[in-house]
Amino acid sequence: MTAKYRLLALDMDGTLLNDEQIITPTTVKWLQKAVDAGVHVCLSTGRAFTSAFPYAEQLGLVTPMITVNGSEVWRAPHEIYRRSLMDPMLVQQMYELAKEDDIWFWAYSTEKVHKQDNWDGDVTGREWLKFGYHTEDDDLRHKLLLRLQDMGGLEITNSSPHNLEINPLGVNKAAGIMEVCKLLGLDMSQVIAVGDSLNDLAAIQQSGLGVAMGNAQETVKEEADAVVASNNNDGIAEVIQKYIFNKAIAK
Repeated sequence: MTAKYRLLALDMDGTLLNDEQIITPTTVKWLQKAVDAGVHVCLSTGRAFTSAFPYAEQLGLVTPMITVNGSEVWRAPHEIYRRSLMDPMLVQQMYELAKEDDIWFWAYSTEKVHKQDNWDGDVTGREWLKFGYHTEDDDLRHKLLLRLQDMGGLEITNSSPHNLEINPLGVNKAAGIMEVCKLLGLDMSQVIAVGDSLNDLAAIQQSGLGVAMGNAQETVKEEADAVVASNNNDGIAEVIQKYIFNKAIAK
């Protein structure tokens, strides 16, 4: 079988993983069928490598990976291809914004995840990849978004309706997928990108087929070429059956 689509770029939380953080047996089965048919499966996640890799290992993937929303592209597990770092001064400014309104925050450096409760203040001595905020106060989150936009030089997305995730400007999953395509000798038209949040939006817009999960944020659904079942109902298995194997889904 020669598949029209040769790369399946999968977000993890809310997409590949169900709400219990598990890849279901049905999804595992169909992912294996895709791999056996010559399709490259690429994890494309906001997670750090250490948090994403166990799932790649579970699936037996040795293909490129995109982590931290595209700040890292891995040629293969444990083999970094490109890393995009954030200016430490921007990290300091974002930390100060969080302190102003007592907003829960976290940041990824190349060594670990730093959170509000273990922040040691050493900003310049580290290599930074991403900064994030979480608040269920919509007004406060909107105010924060405006402040971040005023700073400039930032790629602002989210991985849930209640958070904001910040990478260096131009660093996103779409850019990461383009680099993976170069590594594999593929074109973006041969990519299916699947996700549920704003950090998946650029990839969904720029890939050959952009797919939103049934549980995706409305903006993502509106921009997608297709919407499938939720992460708790094997939406990824549906993507593979419908768009790689062209099988009708029994309802």
